[in-house]
Amino acid sequence: MSNSGKAQSSPSAQGRTAAQVMPYNVTMIESTNPDFPVLLRLGPWATCCPRIWAIGNLDILKTRLLGFLCSTKCPGNVIVHTYDLARAMRDTGIPVIGGFQSPMEKECLDLLLRGQQPIVICPARSIEQMRLPTAWRTPVDEGRLLVCSPFTAAYRRPTAGLAVHRNRLVAALADAVVIAHASPGSKIEGLSAEVVASGKRVYTLDLPENGDLIKHGVKGYAVPNLIACILGQ
Repeated sequence: MSNSGKAQSSPSAQGRTAAQVMPYNVTMIESTNPDFPVLLRLGPWATCCPRIWAIGNLDILKTRLLGFLCSTKCPGNVIVHTYDLARAMRDTGIPVIGGFQSPMEKECLDLLLRGQQPIVICPARSIEQMRLPTAWRTPVDEGRLLVCSPFTAAYRRPTAGLAVHRNRLVAALADAVVIAHASPGSKIEGLSAEVVASGKRVYTLDLPENGDLIKHGVKGYAVPNLIACILGQ
């Protein structure tokens, strides 16, 4: 299902409880709707959010997505290897989902947008009145980019609290998760333990700076081996 065309007319009152098309091509999907992601109905993620708002190709949510997360503070050695990881994900066409809010995440998004793989961007704010950045528009029109949010129109600006909830959504929608780096004591480090406990595969770069993640059950690999694991080789 693609939602990249022009603004659609308002749905009937009966349809508003399921999948509601909002102004500016934003589609609201209730948990009772068939298009609601299956992964949000399962296990510990079932209460993650009762509805989502989306701009773009909803079929991307039916693919096996790789979650990508990185703390705001990222050591230089990790940055170098994360660039290599982003290029490898792009070149192998791995579908990726993330918030792409931290500096390293934004850099990786710039690289991924130069590829052809599906991408899901989850802002830590409502997207109901969001003006899409220019770099996102062509991928949305081509059906390879989806912008997705669990937040109502009241949440117009990103906050730390919204970012925590957003990252849980990223983890919920992902088949596996890569955490390039999590600062000690950070919210992402706490989320990594939650995702490991859920039974999902969680990876990181095998670097000394990621030692705490690896101690807590996250699997560390060099970039080539990490890509092989993601691809199931």
